[in-house]
Amino acid sequence: MSDTRDDFDADRPVPAWDRDPPTRLAWDSRGETTTFENPWLTLTSHPATAPTGAEATYVVMRPRNLAAGMLPIHSDGTVTLVGQARFPLMNYSWEMPEGGAPFDEDALAGAKRELAEEAGLAARTWREVLRMELSNSITDERAIAWLAWDLSAVEQAPDPTEVIALARVPFMSLIAEIDRGAVRDAFTVATALRAYHMAREGLLPGWLAHAMLTRV
Repeated sequence: MSDTRDDFDADRPVPAWDRDPPTRLAWDSRGETTTFENPWLTLTSHPATAPTGAEATYVVMRPRNLAAGMLPIHSDGTVTLVGQARFPLMNYSWEMPEGGAPFDEDALAGAKRELAEEAGLAARTWREVLRMELSNSITDERAIAWLAWDLSAVEQAPDPTEVIALARVPFMSLIAEIDRGAVRDAFTVATALRAYHMAREGLLPGWLAHAMLTRV
């Protein structure tokens, strides 16, 4: 059975400035104990030695799914965002559609399912644009983001715990709200700024980039 974590971690590029690094000291984990688990995550506790030689007990949150996010871009340069209440911060957050793809599922297939479930959309064109390690000091969560366009409507089917609002806004309005601090979800912020860079640098189809950058 394939595991998307293997693909995610394989052939990771090395930054240009890091081609001939000095000797690296690493964390040493001396085993692990599962302290909590549910269908979505596992917490593991590790007696460990830090690179400095200090002894520590390290706790890691390990999601059971790959984080899959997608920014759906309409032909007129607008994007569809989802709004929902988030439990950890007890706040309301506007984000791109996001969800979890089980590690034994094709990541893109999981992204397509999440786009349909949360936003009621399907896309004919998908472009992977970003791989992220989210909060890598406390979790081994892996995330992949796509841009999706050539959109059509399908039936929306949110999770039973979700009450989702939809907003279709100009792409540059999203960038402005990120600048104002009104959109703070890290996955959305990183993907939107990556999309902005790609549009500015000619890395997207010209008609799409023009619509994204000129619609206000």
